[in-house]
Amino acid sequence: MFELMLCSMLTILPDYLFRRYGQGKRIGREITLYTVWYELRWGITACLLLTVSLITMIFYFHPSTKSVTAIFRTVTILPEATGRVEEVFVGLNQKVVAGAPLFRLDASEQEAALETARRRIAEVEAEMKVTQTELAGVDGQIKEAQGAYQTAVDEYEMKAELLTSNAVARREVERLATQIDSRKGALEATIAKKQTMETQISLLLPAQKASAEAALAQAQVEFDKTIVRAGVTGTVQQFTLRRGDVVSAMLRPAGILVPEGAGQGTLIAGFGQIEAQVMKKGMIAEATCVGKPFTIIPMVVTEVQQVIAAGQLRATEQLIDVQQMAQPGTLTVFLQPLFAGGLDGVPPGSSCIANAYTNNHDALADPNIGTLRGFSLHMIDAVGLVHAMILRMQAVLLPVQTLVLSGH
Repeated sequence: MFELMLCSMLTILPDYLFRRYGQGKRIGREITLYTVWYELRWGITACLLLTVSLITMIFYFHPSTKSVTAIFRTVTILPEATGRVEEVFVGLNQKVVAGAPLFRLDASEQEAALETARRRIAEVEAEMKVTQTELAGVDGQIKEAQGAYQTAVDEYEMKAELLTSNAVARREVERLATQIDSRKGALEATIAKKQTMETQISLLLPAQKASAEAALAQAQVEFDKTIVRAGVTGTVQQFTLRRGDVVSAMLRPAGILVPEGAGQGTLIAGFGQIEAQVMKKGMIAEATCVGKPFTIIPMVVTEVQQVIAAGQLRATEQLIDVQQMAQPGTLTVFLQPLFAGGLDGVPPGSSCIANAYTNNHDALADPNIGTLRGFSLHMIDAVGLVHAMILRMQAVLLPVQTLVLSGH
């Protein structure tokens, strides 16, 4: 409507003034309902062409969209294991801090595993003490075996000297030599037994203790998983969990946690694909939201998604028909407040209307710019004012449309 009124002042009005004062034709006589097209045909035709051109220029270089939302992230409250709820610590719509316990699952199985791991550590420690005691006994056995071996050697040497004088039978000397080998083997076996015990004390038992401690740590981790805690600071929503309920990481979540400040820093807008060449990072934008009426929020484009979500393809067992993707997608653009606290008071998830404005200031500052190009860029920047006026009218009429004209 604004475009039509503006263009009519530049086309139809001059044409009418020429007919009225240049040719003396008056409304109601020469210019009637039946002759208005013939008399003002040049102005009407030029008005239509100029209006269409102006609207096209405004909506292309200063795009607008109603697909704007203060999208916020949610965190699903899920246990890491399936279990039955034993105790609930928070209620619905309660604010929690990161790390605060939300609910506890039945931990009888985990407690049994934890106690088993503790018993195993105690068992290994007791075995280490027993082995150390046995090691002290083995030292005595070694001394005893050394004494027996030395006695056998001494007796053999003595009777070996008497063998030359035939005072001792040769068979007795051979028996003593065999006894020396036996006593020596017993000594070596005792020494090997001591080395085995030392290896058990220094390597095997510490390794078994470390394994038992690792099992204890694992059991402690599994036990800690029975207490589900808040991962971030936020508000608990849709949390109707009660004692006795069964929750599962795959089938039955416990509720939703809305992080603090979620949806209060960024607006996500979907602009038409035709504006992909116009939307640039750093463009100035404005927005008005249903959750905060009568307010224009200065914004800035911080990111333009490089792909159109509607064209995404995921591998399946069937070939994709392009006709199934006939619905055109939008260009996803991220908007952030130009000034701190710009989105304060806008509820997360609120629907908004946004305009983005093309700025050719840098191009116009170029001293080598041509006259025609400079005039075109000036005109493009100037018509953005029309779109800004439209947005402000929408901000004023939005509550009326929502509360009155919508019929709610």
